Amino acid sequence: MATHNDSKDLVERHDGAGNEKGIGPHATNIVGASASSKIQNPLVHMTNEEMLVDVDNFAKEHGFVEIQPLLVKGALVARDPPSFASVPGITEEEKLAISNEVLHKWRQPKLLYFTIILCSIGAAVQGWDQTGSNGANLSFPDALGIPVSATLTLADGSKVPNPDAQKNQWLQGLINAGPYIASAFLGCWMSDPLNNYLGRRGCIFISAVFCALSPIGSALSQTWDQLFVTRLLLGIGMGCKGATIPIFSAENSPAAIRGALVMSWQMWTAFGIFLGTCANLAVKDTGKISWRLQFGSALLPALPLLCGIFFCPESPRWYIKKGRYQKAFASLIRLRNNELQAARDLYYIHAQLRAEAHLVNTKSNYITRFIQLFTTPRLRRATVASGTVMLAQQMCGINIIAFYSSTVFEQAGADNTKSLLASWGFGLVNFVFAWPAIWTIDTFGRRSLLLFTFPNMCWTLLAAGLCYLIPSSSTAHLGLVALFIYLFAAFYSPGEGPVPFTYSAEVFPLSHREVGMSWAVATCLFWAAVLSITFPRMLAVMSTTGAFGFYAGLNLVALVMIFLFVPETKQRTLEELDYIFAIPTSRFIAHQTGTVLPWWTKTYIFRRKIGPCPALWSFEGGGEADEEFRQEVRRASVAAAGGEEGRRGSLTGRLGAKY
Repeated sequence: MATHNDSKDLVERHDGAGNEKGIGPHATNIVGASASSKIQNPLVHMTNEEMLVDVDNFAKEHGFVEIQPLLVKGALVARDPPSFASVPGITEEEKLAISNEVLHKWRQPKLLYFTIILCSIGAAVQGWDQTGSNGANLSFPDALGIPVSATLTLADGSKVPNPDAQKNQWLQGLINAGPYIASAFLGCWMSDPLNNYLGRRGCIFISAVFCALSPIGSALSQTWDQLFVTRLLLGIGMGCKGATIPIFSAENSPAAIRGALVMSWQMWTAFGIFLGTCANLAVKDTGKISWRLQFGSALLPALPLLCGIFFCPESPRWYIKKGRYQKAFASLIRLRNNELQAARDLYYIHAQLRAEAHLVNTKSNYITRFIQLFTTPRLRRATVASGTVMLAQQMCGINIIAFYSSTVFEQAGADNTKSLLASWGFGLVNFVFAWPAIWTIDTFGRRSLLLFTFPNMCWTLLAAGLCYLIPSSSTAHLGLVALFIYLFAAFYSPGEGPVPFTYSAEVFPLSHREVGMSWAVATCLFWAAVLSITFPRMLAVMSTTGAFGFYAGLNLVALVMIFLFVPETKQRTLEELDYIFAIPTSRFIAHQTGTVLPWWTKTYIFRRKIGPCPALWSFEGGGEADEEFRQEVRRASVAAAGGEEGRRGSLTGRLGAKY
């Protein structure tokens, strides 16, 4: 069994960075971070003795006495990541596992990838549910006695005005909006208590039950109000799932690839949209029951989610939040390649959450936590940022096409079959162009992707709307409309597609993560409901050109909002984001308008070489480029392999983002 002296000897042989500035194991520097804008590892200022005492107390309190030396090694790696190779007692296997986190960051345990696959299936359910109604829009209004066309065709072939067209258009929008209404006002907010009592997996299981049964009810509906009720029930499952799965993915993923793995939510939502369009095409010739099959087909992806979710490890952070440290360590072992990585992450999460407790009140009920989203400065900034990116997803106009593409293409002169084929093409483009974000979201960053793609979405959507002015007799009419809609989707998919859910899942501290994500998803789905209700009537009043032009203008408004209110979060640990959001919004806006905008103008418009843009914050010790970081890891690995004493790195702060 490990002893205190064993651990003390191990610590004394490794002099960590900042040991002359020890401020005690329970001290934090969040306030200082707000003033200096430096993101600090909460362990970096602990002396060796303080580190030993803190790890010793941690091991005794949570039943880890037998692995105390492993925890000490993990703490030393977490305190000074570049010097991992010089930690006393570290084995070659452990060195390889640590270095591979950067040199081969995609070499992760199979169980982590299984977890992400299940989460991806959950996202596909979301997309398939959207496109089931998309295809059904062409026939269910007539089948359920609420025709939306301006004229009605009588039995003798004559046409008469439809006196209920306006009312029925609103009803069609209401039915399509049903899932988003229920999600925004009920499903999203149920996720917090369900997560609290059942865990991440339990909440996802409950949501999968709703998502499996509701499509069956929709397919069997005999009246429009029955269909509306089943769509509301579907929204409960969609809301719980949408607010939980991105958190579950984020909390199980290593920081270096977290963005890429969490963004799989949107990528596989896009895949679900594509599969839904495939299903719509497959059943289009089944006659009067085609719309029933289109609604009911969304059952298929919900079944594997329902059956497989409990084979995934529960979130280690959720276990730590509940004080179940032994189970948290067991989950981390299943999600990491080596026990040292699990021990390091366990202690580092513990230290960061202890620091977080000084920033926000972590002991509060649901209502209090919700109020704190708007009253506590750190939380309010995250609330504004996540709400901005979620609102921007609806402002960009993607869902007027995702929800109504069959109708949009029909108005461009396509018949039912061509409308479904064109919608299938939209789903394919949406999915294919989501793939680049796997590599770009953690390289270029969330904010950079948004700032690049929004201007391009603006002009492509405007161009698509203007193409409706081409005479319908021209062969170019439908082709150009489809071309610019596909270009619009191609710009959306790697940017505003994956970023909102990835961003919102990571910006809130653990104590407020469920309620914060509920707020973000509710914001997104509430405005999706507004869009879904209003778009059929907007088409009738403004025409497709006017509607597309309206949303093109909203793209520019969203661009300004993102520039002013959304800080970058790439490759920061979930806990280190506390420091980023400790910076006042007014200071962030002043930096964007007074520093970033002039720098961008001089660099990209006037083509002046003036060096990199000054950062508002940096890591303690200076932020370094990824390639320099990789070289540091290589040097440390080579030195250790050659029997040399590992050299101390200068990238303590830089590596804080990786671990």
